Amino acid sequence: QLQFVESGGGLVQPGGSLRLSCVASGRSLVYYHIGWFRQAPAKEREGVSCMSSGDTRTYADSVTGRFTISRENVQNTVYLQMNSLTPEDTDIYYCGAADVTAASWHMVASCAPNRYDYWGQGTQVTVSS
Repeated sequence: QLQFVESGGGLVQPGGSLRLSCVASGRSLVYYHIGWFRQAPAKEREGVSCMSSGDTRTYADSVTGRFTISRENVQNTVYLQMNSLTPEDTDIYYCGAADVTAASWHMVASCAPNRYDYWGQGTQVTVSS
């Protein structure tokens, strides 16, 4: 069973940067498409950025040019580098994964949360002056 632990969230001023980490255990991430998602209270979870097992990346329009998703397979870790943060980026951020044997990249490239099956507990990001 794949499990995640996210970290790296916190309070940052507008224009600042944060790097989120998601350490996986239970199975190698090479067998998964992975992604970062975010959710505000009383709102639906939304995809921020997703990455195929073959390193193809997609980004939400709101974060393109500011956020970068990456993975380090040896460390079984997924990262989200977030730059030029704005108050609108304030949310709880989650990493998620979809098994490549259950879903092709075409099926999950939209970064729709309902296409991903494994989730971490989330890390809070607050952007405020």
